[in-house]
Amino acid sequence: MFRLRPQFAGIIFSLIYLSGCAASRPMKYYVLDPGPIPAPQGASTYQVTLSVGRVTASHLFRDDRLVYGSGPVQLGTFSYDRWAEPPADMIQDLLVSTLRSTGQYRAVSTLGSNIRGDYVVRGHLWDISEVDKPELMARFSLEVELFDPNTRMTVWSRRYQHDEPAQGKTVRDVIEAMDKNVHAGLQEITAGISEYFASHPVQQPKAQPSEN
Repeated sequence: MFRLRPQFAGIIFSLIYLSGCAASRPMKYYVLDPGPIPAPQGASTYQVTLSVGRVTASHLFRDDRLVYGSGPVQLGTFSYDRWAEPPADMIQDLLVSTLRSTGQYRAVSTLGSNIRGDYVVRGHLWDISEVDKPELMARFSLEVELFDPNTRMTVWSRRYQHDEPAQGKTVRDVIEAMDKNVHAGLQEITAGISEYFASHPVQQPKAQPSEN
């Protein structure tokens, strides 16, 4: 019993030392650069107000930890590399800003604001993670649908999914690839919404004749 005590003390010291080293490692936070998104030249405008609902996602993407893929069926999270805000919230904000930047709509706001939307844009974030096989890539998968509250029907939907290769081996390289991937996906989705309204013109209510 007495001979085991020095070994036990050594183990405790090692654990304290290792925990102190881990605690001294700095936390890193990452954001996707919203950047200026140029409005399409000569694009049509629509007398439509859009309300963007909260983007749904699994609990992994409602947390701020960066997610990585480990094999075809396993996911993990980084301990010291995190998003500045949960990815689902970040994607909602970017979707709103991308739709606004087109200048094609009367207004674009978040669902629950004082502005009532003619249509509701709803999204589900399927994936936003690092994958390392067959090469290091940034995976982004987002499904968006356009909901008509008057008919209570989904009138349009699209799913974007793409793996963007990273140009290096660091987490920052993966984030830069993800930034490119997310912007490409949002531009494709917003273009699809515009195409829907171009092919389905919104009928404006007729003015009532004035009474003499």
